[in-house]
Amino acid sequence: MTAHANHIPVLLDEVIHALAITPGSEIVDGTFGAGGYSQAFLAAGARVYAFDRDPDALLEGAELAERSGGALRLYSACFSEMQARLADDGVTQVDAVVLDIGVSSMQLNRADRGFSFQSDGPLDMRMSRSGMSAADFVNTADEAVIADILYQYAEEHKSRRIARAILAARPIGTTAALAAVVRTAVGHHPGMPKDPATRAFQAIRIHINGELDELTAALEAAEQILRPGGRLAVVSFHSLEDRIVKSFLRERSGGTPAGSRHMPIMSHARPATFLKPSKAVRPSAAEIASNPRSRSATLRWACRSDAPAWNEKELAA
Repeated sequence: MTAHANHIPVLLDEVIHALAITPGSEIVDGTFGAGGYSQAFLAAGARVYAFDRDPDALLEGAELAERSGGALRLYSACFSEMQARLADDGVTQVDAVVLDIGVSSMQLNRADRGFSFQSDGPLDMRMSRSGMSAADFVNTADEAVIADILYQYAEEHKSRRIARAILAARPIGTTAALAAVVRTAVGHHPGMPKDPATRAFQAIRIHINGELDELTAALEAAEQILRPGGRLAVVSFHSLEDRIVKSFLRERSGGTPAGSRHMPIMSHARPATFLKPSKAVRPSAAEIASNPRSRSATLRWACRSDAPAWNEKELAA
């Protein structure tokens, strides 16, 4: 069983260590992608429930699933749906959940998917190949909405200038065209560091795929299905993603700062559903050298306690 030739799993050894896999372990691979993590889990003797909303990933993973002899089951769904979809198959608890957040190398390397401007292609960016595309968004959204998305998801301080330039350049249909509009708007020239188009593409991609909401929902679903002692591992590539993961694990492990007479806690204390999480784990220099896309990766993991999962509807009431 071999992973996709263009895909190198990030922090693989560290993820394997964090999950403490033993033969017979049941693991949810929240983003199957090119199958790198799932392949390693299968080699360790685990049973894997792999999720992906990208039909291309599932199509290419079909052969691996067939060769696994039933040890790998593929689900055409977002990882936020893991609890409901597994329950349909009679699976209520698992030993580990791993979430690999963001876009895969396979998606980035294919110009027709529109995730990258390294090769020109249609302005798409849809992970599921359905719904609103990036072209739909930049060609129909109000200027203020585009500016807000660029600022919120990329911390782009020239977001309003870029949004005005996008409206002036409409219609925009390709990745190269959008990248050129962004560069011109901020006065970027070849040879200058940190191409601003990278931030713009990231923000638009996160928005049209609802990635941050999906992450929050997936963390809550993982909390629900992990059995006591189970492991949750999350690899993120963006500061906003990592902030969500860090905040979730801190809160669920009882690490939320105590209240004071100036700032009292408004909700009742709840039993910690996770033990103290790991410190952030980042790629080694050797891994970054062999796989430059790993340089922004951060792994956080924690063990599930035996406390009941929190009910978010009750917390919001």
